Amino acid sequence: MSDWLTWQVVDSALPTGAFAHSNGLEAAWQQGEVGDFHALQAFLRDAVQQTGYAALPLVNEAYRAPERLESLDATADVFLVNTVANRASRVQGRTLVATAGRVWPAPALAALQQRAAATCAHLAPLSGVVFRTIGLSLPTVQQVVLYAAARGVLSAAVRLGITGSYEAQRLQSACGPWLDRVAVRCADLCADDLAQTAPLLDLLQAGHDRLYSRLFQS
Repeated sequence: MSDWLTWQVVDSALPTGAFAHSNGLEAAWQQGEVGDFHALQAFLRDAVQQTGYAALPLVNEAYRAPERLESLDATADVFLVNTVANRASRVQGRTLVATAGRVWPAPALAALQQRAAATCAHLAPLSGVVFRTIGLSLPTVQQVVLYAAARGVLSAAVRLGITGSYEAQRLQSACGPWLDRVAVRCADLCADDLAQTAPLLDLLQAGHDRLYSRLFQS
C-alpha cells in the first residue's frame, strides 16, 4: 500500500458525496443545541465516538469478511432507525462505490458495484469492502473513517457560519488524541458490538427534514 493512496482517499477532492452532509450538525445548530465553540467541540467528540461504535464495527467486519457484505448491509439497515441517517448512509454508500469504480477501474470493483446495486448499499459495510479492494490496510481504513467523520462535522460548521476556518482547523488538530483513543477502543469491534452512543445527536438529526430551510441533505 502506498501512502499516496491514503492521502488521496482522505482528500476532500475525492467526490464521495460527504460534502453534502452535516451529520446532524445543521439540525442541532438550527434547534439551538450548538451555539458556541464549546458546544461544537462537544458535538464533534460525540460524533466521533458515535462513528467509532456505530460504524467501525460494520467497517471492520466487512473488511475482514467481504463475502458477508449483504448480511452486514441488512444489519446496518436495521440499526439505522433514524430515517435521515439511514437515507444519508445509502446515498453516500452508493456514491463511494461508484466513485471507486471510476477512479480505480478494476473487475473486482465492477463486481462490487453489481453486488451493491442489489442491497441498500449502506456506507459503513461498503467502506470496509471498497477500501480493502483498493488496497488500504484495516488500521488505515479505521483512521480514514474516523477522520472523515471529524472533518465532515467541521467542514459543515464552517459553511454554516458556526465557526471560522482557522478555528475549525485548530479544533481538528486538537481532536487528534481523541481520534486515536476511539480508534484504539474500536479497532477490534464487530457487528455484534454495534452501539448507539449519542442518542440525542440521533434525535436532532432525525429532525433535519422538518427544518424550514436546509443547506445539507442530512
